[in-house]
Formats: sequence, C-alpha cells, structure tokens
Amino acid sequence: MADRKYDIVVYGATGFTGRLVAQYLQSQYQNHGDLVWAMAGRNEEKLRAVRDEIGLPKDTPFVVANSDDTQSMQAMVDSARVVLTTVGPYQMYGSELVGLCAKSGTDYVDLCGESVWMRHMIDAYEQDAKKSGSRIVFSCGFDSIPSDLGIFKLQSLAIEKTGKPATHVSGRVRKMKGTFSGGTAASLQASVKAAKTDPEVFKLAIDPFALVPDFAGVAQPDGESVHYSEELGSWVAPFIMAAINTRNVHRSNALLGFQYGKDFTYDEMMLTGPGEQGEAIANHVKNDTSMAGPDAPKPGEGPSKEERESGFYDIMYIGELSDGNKMIVGVKGDRDPGYGSTSKMISESAVCLVKDATDTPGGLWTTAPAMGDKLIARLEKNAGLEFTHEA
Repeated sequence: MADRKYDIVVYGATGFTGRLVAQYLQSQYQNHGDLVWAMAGRNEEKLRAVRDEIGLPKDTPFVVANSDDTQSMQAMVDSARVVLTTVGPYQMYGSELVGLCAKSGTDYVDLCGESVWMRHMIDAYEQDAKKSGSRIVFSCGFDSIPSDLGIFKLQSLAIEKTGKPATHVSGRVRKMKGTFSGGTAASLQASVKAAKTDPEVFKLAIDPFALVPDFAGVAQPDGESVHYSEELGSWVAPFIMAAINTRNVHRSNALLGFQYGKDFTYDEMMLTGPGEQGEAIANHVKNDTSMAGPDAPKPGEGPSKEERESGFYDIMYIGELSDGNKMIVGVKGDRDPGYGSTSKMISESAVCLVKDATDTPGGLWTTAPAMGDKLIARLEKNAGLEFTHEA
C-alpha cells in the first residue's frame, strides 16, 4: 500500500468524535512529515467549516465520500492505507465500508461495540481480508482496548511468572468519571431493537463466544447480579460495556491460539463502594436503562472540553494463577472514557497499523492479537493510558 495517497483517512471527521480525532492527529503528529492524513465526510463545505472551526491548517486534505455512493466510498478506500471510521451505528452505516476495505487491501479501525454485526462481518469478509491483506480491527476505543490489552498484559505476565495463563480474570471498574458517547447509545439502541425482532440475533447477542465461530467454551460467570465482595470491600454492579468487552476478550484468546486456555473465564463489573450507599448505587446501576431510552446522549453531542479533560477511568484486572496466587494489572486513562480517551485510542490504533504492526497479516482482528505490546507502548507514550502490574 506504499502508493496510497494518505496513511490515514478519518471518515466521519465532521462528527463530534471525528473532530476530536482530527484535532488529536494534528496536535500529536503535525511535525511528523512521514504521516499523511485526511478528513473525510459527505460534504466538502461542512468539512471546510469544521476544519476552520477546530483550527486545523488550511491545507488539511479532504476526501468527499457518501455511504449512499459506492463509487465515492471506493475512491476513499483506495486513497488510504487505513480508514478510521467514527460513523455509527455500524450495523446501519458500516457494512459496505468493511466489505470495500476487506476486498481492497485497506486497513480499517472503528469504535464498534455491536457484537452481532461484528460477527456478521467476520462471517462475510474474513476470507476477503486474508486474501487482500486488509487488517480490519474492531473496537479501538473504550470498548474494548482497556479490557482487551489489560488482560493481554496480565496473561503475558502470568505465563512469564508461572508458565501458565490465569484460568479466570475478573475485570472491576474501580473509578470512572465521564459519559458514554452518543454513538455508543445509538449502537446499543439499534442492537436491542434488532435482538427483539430476530430470534437468531438474540441468540447470538447473548452468546459470550459470539465472535469465535465454531467454538463453544465453558460456562462464563454471572456478571449481572448485584453482590458484595468481601475481598474488595465493595458492592459490585453490572457494567454496561461488559457485553462487548467480554466478547472481544474471548475473540482475542482464540486469535492468539487460545493462549489464555480453552477453559478461560472472564467477567467484568464495577465497584460501587461499601455499606448501604454502595448497595443502593449498585442496584441503581443494575436497573438504569437511560442509555437505551430517549434521554440517552445523541450522536453528534458530547461533553465540553473541560468535562472531557477532567474525566478519567481506573480498572483492575484480577487473575487467578495456576499456583494459587493472584495477579493484578491496572489500566488507567487520563480523559473521560467515551470521548477524550476514545479519540486518542482509535487514533493511535490507526497509527500503530501504519507504523508498527506491519507484520500482522490480513484478517478481522481485535486489538490484542493485531497490535498487542506495540499498541500498549504507543498508548502509554502518547495517549495518557497506564498499564501497571500492581500485584
């Protein structure tokens, strides 16, 4: 792909998250002449207006591409080494783009949290991507980089220490400040609607191994019940991102040749604190349906710069080792998860494919097997994430 005009094309650059990606690439890589990127969207006039509004240079390139016009989409795909897309819900707007990239040898990263659609893309385009050399990497934002790479790091350390992986890992959100994106809410709503109307979609949606075709693993822990953890001294509640994060972690395990074991189990929940207050918060979290309702954030909306910069997250991954001990890896981010940190994570994922993970073959990937330690290093250096071996 050395002859491609751009290293990265940001598709959806006029949307809320797309703007943040464009600003990040400009601020982080403006002095790197070896990285050439462009803004892409449906309307050149709007691209120009957004470019000026967010303070990008006048010579920032544009690519006009409309999902209703296959020819324009193909031209965009052919111009790029990597298409970075923030245009969701992906089940509504992403299928053709994945297909074009898979068949054209163009790499692709997105922010998808829609497991059923991802499985449909795996079934439809895995062979095309392998043949063309296209690396399609889903879920390159808050869902599911912290979990996927946090567990990858933990398992690498466990194998190094004991010769075996952790048989079970518990992901626990210790602290988090920030909002989920409007795109996440829209994707959730579209997924719920599809599951309600199609029994096959529902069956796939509740399968923890939905992203691992032809594999039926062991029963997974219940991540839906509020309970008190004596070990952690806190009430524990369901975590809304677990439905996609657990699926991606199991796919990573499979793509890594079942490095974590075929009997690996994983659950992901959030800590709400001790006492009656912690219990009340946990029950509120369990019963909260706002992300699926009319009050959920809308695509194109988002928090202020101050809110993004004051946000953060802190997640611990507790692995049960073969020697009876436990290992803890912590993952922290320095911005709100849904926008500030996510825009940096997807940007660095795209750059990692261009610059670092050049030996990863074509296929439909998750971040850990596609980029692994190379992406961890890039996220720690540039994107405000910390991956720490705590115990």
